Amino acid sequence: MRLIFEYSKAGKEGFFVEEEEGKEIIPENLLRPEIEVLPEVSEREVVSHYLRLSALNYSVDWGFYPLGSCTMKYNPKINEEVASFFTEAHPLLPEELVQGYLRVFKELEEALKEITGLDAFTLAPAAGAHGEFTGIITVRNYLEARGERREVVLIPDSAHGTNPATAALSGFRAVEIPSDEKGMIDLEKFKAALNEKVAALMITNPNTLGIFEENIKEISRLLHEVGAFLYMDGANMNALLGQVKVADLGVDVIHLNLHKTFSTPHGGGGPGSGPVGVVEKLAPYLPGPRLVESNGLLLWEEAEGRIRSFYGNFLVMVKALAYIKELGGEGLKEVSEIAVLNSRYLRKRLEKKFKVAYPTETLHEFVLSDETFRDKISTLDLAKRLLDYGFHPPTVYFPLIVHGALMIEPTETESRETLDRFAEAMEKILDEAEKDPEVVKTAPHSTPVGRLDEVGAARKPILTWTQYKEKQD
Repeated sequence: MRLIFEYSKAGKEGFFVEEEEGKEIIPENLLRPEIEVLPEVSEREVVSHYLRLSALNYSVDWGFYPLGSCTMKYNPKINEEVASFFTEAHPLLPEELVQGYLRVFKELEEALKEITGLDAFTLAPAAGAHGEFTGIITVRNYLEARGERREVVLIPDSAHGTNPATAALSGFRAVEIPSDEKGMIDLEKFKAALNEKVAALMITNPNTLGIFEENIKEISRLLHEVGAFLYMDGANMNALLGQVKVADLGVDVIHLNLHKTFSTPHGGGGPGSGPVGVVEKLAPYLPGPRLVESNGLLLWEEAEGRIRSFYGNFLVMVKALAYIKELGGEGLKEVSEIAVLNSRYLRKRLEKKFKVAYPTETLHEFVLSDETFRDKISTLDLAKRLLDYGFHPPTVYFPLIVHGALMIEPTETESRETLDRFAEAMEKILDEAEKDPEVVKTAPHSTPVGRLDEVGAARKPILTWTQYKEKQD
């Protein structure tokens, strides 16, 4: 793949504007006195270059994307079409002119309440970590209104890295709770850490090992006894859809990743949506504005501050509501059943030659360790070699409590044939590690760019054509 500068030739032009005409089109304060080094190419060459670049993009539409913890699944294209019907309105229009839009908010809130069993939702948070922050701030607002000063948020050692960051940003001190031999929260160590200074426990369920926390109701009871709350990171909700309402587990607060579980392609920074649901006593402390109905009209009513401008990433919500309505209750239940079935099938295929981190049965994802191959190749080597077999690698080196982790989530949208091909590629790489480890250690070999010096790229990035030419010279 050639750089666009390599097509450049002095004097080529893709778009020409007379100098005086250009001044009319472009404001003078935006004009450069001199043009720095830019490629001189024709319009045809620009189009060809960017089309070739786009063909190098890997996506869930192109192939299997088994990133654990991310739920990178195929999403129905009809939902994109539905979202396109809602692109005209400005968020500052009077409420009476956008009642259809507000009805989408209302119906989605009601659907999420039904799915989770919780009493109230805000749709404002822009994504998952933002939802975490919103949920913990809601807990803090409640405690402060009661005059309670609590300092601690408990966090399992297998948690997403955003959890301790959220606790710190919300003014709490994060205290880590270790996992037991089953990969769940160590109940005795949790009890030892629990006291009146604790505001909440942030738990992911199923956790980042793909394991359902079997003691969650007992954990919730113990938290409530000392006046603390159970916060659930809902990143893995696709394993529970239609199977259980989290309110029945004793959960007080949850954020849901609409862009993971409810149909929005995500990655590359967005778009996302992280609605937060709470039990009734926390509802008045959710950030505003909150949607209320008055005289047959839906209206925005200010509440406890704002968490972001306007009302959230609306088109993501449209797609989520379309997804929920298309599938219905039984369809959502089937989503979780197939997600778990696919994951368990793939785990059974791979555990013949790979070491599963914990022996406990898993749900929608599972984690392998590097125990069976660490003396020959690294986890990164295996991940890079997968690219040569046409697969995007799974999540690597997370969760941190597993040495050389490979975190795999096949999702509900992949076929058995795809899972078999992925398992065969993983097994072939193990065979290569035995017979010819160098071919794995130097992978990938068939991609446009080969094995990179990642440390060098991070410390001495080449960001300009001038830097590139200097390095070539």
